[in-house]
Parts: sequence; structure tokens; C-alpha cells
Amino acid sequence: MGKIYAGTSGWAYPAWKPEFYPAKLPASKFLGHYAGRLNSVEVNFTFRRFPTEKLLRGWMEAAPPEFQFAIKAHQNITHIKRLRDDDGFTSEFVSSLQPLASARKLGPVLFQLPPFLKRDLALLGDFLQKWPRSVRAAFEFRHASWFSDDVFAALRAAQVGLCWAESEKLETPQVQTADFLYLRLRKPEYSKKALQSRVQSLADRGDLYVYLKHEETPEGALLAESLLSLAGRER
Repeated sequence: MGKIYAGTSGWAYPAWKPEFYPAKLPASKFLGHYAGRLNSVEVNFTFRRFPTEKLLRGWMEAAPPEFQFAIKAHQNITHIKRLRDDDGFTSEFVSSLQPLASARKLGPVLFQLPPFLKRDLALLGDFLQKWPRSVRAAFEFRHASWFSDDVFAALRAAQVGLCWAESEKLETPQVQTADFLYLRLRKPEYSKKALQSRVQSLADRGDLYVYLKHEETPEGALLAESLLSLAGRER
């Protein structure tokens, strides 16, 4: 049985008051409150910049030991170089996450590829060959051409996860390629009962990372919180 990690993509949302954050809670205290109710977050900050060690230390101090930070890969890797790592940028990015890794608070690194990037098996294979096996990673493909058996096999050989992403525009085939699952749920509405049943059915497949739609309301955070009571799991 794996562990359920549930959260949203970010925590800095004043619009979540007062349903999730107390009405008078200052923004500087948001992460601490979030981490007291949920056990993981997907970080978008790293898509545009490297985190400093000081910043990471602040995040880690605000969260309990078991909390996991899933990290979105830098746009230079996914959108600009498009997985062509010819200057060691990816290694520098991984090195910047070392404080989280040392504290055992580093969740998977999410590679969210642009919708215009079509299937290129050789490109993917070259990238995966260089990726450190000690760091969990998941790929979110946003062009349907990537959904093929040879791509799934390449991910499986590298023990890299296929991100199960779903929205109104595209749904990823539910193929498991690693010893964990990574779900990004972006549809406008989810039934709490149906979502709980779905997550419970996946609990024996390894650690499960689930990130819900967040944006302007706290509904995603509250749904994520409801998942953490499944099968006797403690926050």
C-alpha cells in the first residue's frame, strides 16, 4: 500500500478565505496553515526561476517532516530547449532542489510539455537516459501523439511516471509506468464521493500524488483534504 499525497498547485490564494484560510491569516502564514491540513503541494514557482536555498529553507520550516513538494520543471527545459539538454541546465536545476531532497521533502519533478510538442521518442529517450534515478519524475504530455506504447515503455524502463492529466480538452490514458502515480485533475467539478472511491481504488499501486484544480476558490483544497482520511491514512 502506498501513501496518498494530496493538494493543489500552489497555496498563495487570498480568495480561499474564509472557507480554507482564516479570515485574518496573513499571507506569510498561508503555507504553514496549508501544510497543517494537506500533505503536498505542486510548486509552479520553479517553472520560471530557480529556488534559492533560503527560499526552500523557509518552505521546509513551514511544513511538517512528511510534507512533499512536487516541483514543476523549469520552462527552459520543457518549452525553450524542449528536452534538448546540451548545456547541463537540467543538472543545475536538479542541484537547486537538493535542500528538499536532503530533507526528504522532494516529491516528483513534473515535466509539463507544451501542447505543440509532438512525439519524439529519440528525444525523450536521450533525456531520460540522463535523468537521475534517485529523483522521481513524471511527464505530462499535452499532445495526443505521445500516447503510444513505445513512449510508455521508455518511461517504464526509466521508472518515470506518466502524469494522468485530465481537463475538458484532453485526458491522458491511465497507464502506470513507475512505482507511483501522479494525477492532475483539472475538470471544473468533481464529486467528493466518486473522487474518494477512485483514489481508494488506486491505493495499492504505490504512492499516489493527487493535485486538484485550485485557482479562485478553495474547493480543490477542500476536496484534497477529504482524500487524506481514506483507508485510515493520517495527515
